[in-house]
Amino acid sequence: MENKAHAMAAGAFVLVVSALLALLTVWLIRDKTQRDMYEMSTSEIISGLQPQAAVNFRGVPVGKVEFIGFDSKIKGNVLVRVSIDRAAPVTQSVFATVASQGVTGLGFIQLDDTGESKERLPVNDDNPPRIPLKTGGVDKLLKQSEVIFKQVELASVQLNKLLSGDNQKIITGAATQLGDAAVSINRVVKSMEPTLATLPALSRDASAAMKSVKTATDELGVTARRLNEKGGPLDKLSEGGTALTAGVETFSAATLPKLGEVADETARAMRQLRRTVSAVDDNPQSLIFGNGTPMPGPGEPGFSATGAKK
Repeated sequence: MENKAHAMAAGAFVLVVSALLALLTVWLIRDKTQRDMYEMSTSEIISGLQPQAAVNFRGVPVGKVEFIGFDSKIKGNVLVRVSIDRAAPVTQSVFATVASQGVTGLGFIQLDDTGESKERLPVNDDNPPRIPLKTGGVDKLLKQSEVIFKQVELASVQLNKLLSGDNQKIITGAATQLGDAAVSINRVVKSMEPTLATLPALSRDASAAMKSVKTATDELGVTARRLNEKGGPLDKLSEGGTALTAGVETFSAATLPKLGEVADETARAMRQLRRTVSAVDDNPQSLIFGNGTPMPGPGEPGFSATGAKK
């Protein structure tokens, strides 16, 4: 009986310790983080993504994948439900992509923000809001690879057409013509070697001529500066022109009016001289006897209509 009592006590102790360890484990691994539910719907392939996969916001862990299935609202789409830490900045401009880890190839959700909105995305666990799920880098690469393969195939077809028998003959003929042209060019170059040999001397002569032109230009510049400097010929010529202009203005203001008066007096004297000459021409004896008594006019004593003196 005593052995049974010890065995029961030992078993009870083991059970109690096990229960305490279990409670301690639960307490240590418990998650007090408050998370909100969000959904993502896509028609793309999300290979490598599994439940409990990580959800990162720009590389920072913020949650995990809770469910992967089919979307009941959009036929044919895949639905991904995630739980995200309430402290994460999930705004209305946040979007998601499916990325993969380099070594293992396991997929995870990568969140990012375009920065177009600062307003937080409303939370509703009964009808979780949806975050746009865009095509990831791997999917883009796969799509581009298909396009590249098609282009390579088209290029290979064109290359096969280019390398057909007729085109090969044409290419061979063109290569032969190019070779003949190269030979002709070589002959022309050899025939021009004497002319090319004279080019250095011609270059030296041209250089000497350019130096002479530069020297003449410099001398011309010095002469121009001397002509234009203060007290130079052009300056003196300008001063002489100014003095001549002043003399002309003085002559016009003082001398010309007097010359006009002399001309008027001369004209009057000439008129008197013409009258005197006309009188002498009509009565030459007047130079000896004088003009005499003038004929009486009408109403004067001794007037006669016939002109005879009484």
